[in-house]
Amino acid sequence: QEQVEESGGGSVQAGGSLRLSCLVSGLTDSRYCLGWFRQAPGKEREQIVAVDYDGETTYADFARGRFSVSRDVSGDNTKNSLDLQMNSLKPEDTGLYYCAADRCPGGMRPLGYLLMDFWGKGTLVTISS
Repeated sequence: QEQVEESGGGSVQAGGSLRLSCLVSGLTDSRYCLGWFRQAPGKEREQIVAVDYDGETTYADFARGRFSVSRDVSGDNTKNSLDLQMNSLKPEDTGLYYCAADRCPGGMRPLGYLLMDFWGKGTLVTISS
């Protein structure tokens, strides 16, 4: 059974940095797409970055240049880690941050695809001005 777990949230001042970690386990093969998402208070969930199973990334406009991901795959393909480095944080980056995984034998999920198969519970990021 696939499981997703995030960690690393916290509170920082505007202009600071945070690194979030995601561990995806229980994978059955290498064909999983991953993504980081966030949901600000009173707003809809939005995607930060999409990662296809070959490792290609697509960032949302608000994330490009400030956020970056790094992915690591276990030798037997049963685990993936996906870290999200966030720099130059702004108060509007405050929200719950989610990691998600999706079986994608076709190779990719477009940015903004929210029907991922497996979701973590989220980790809270608070940016103060």
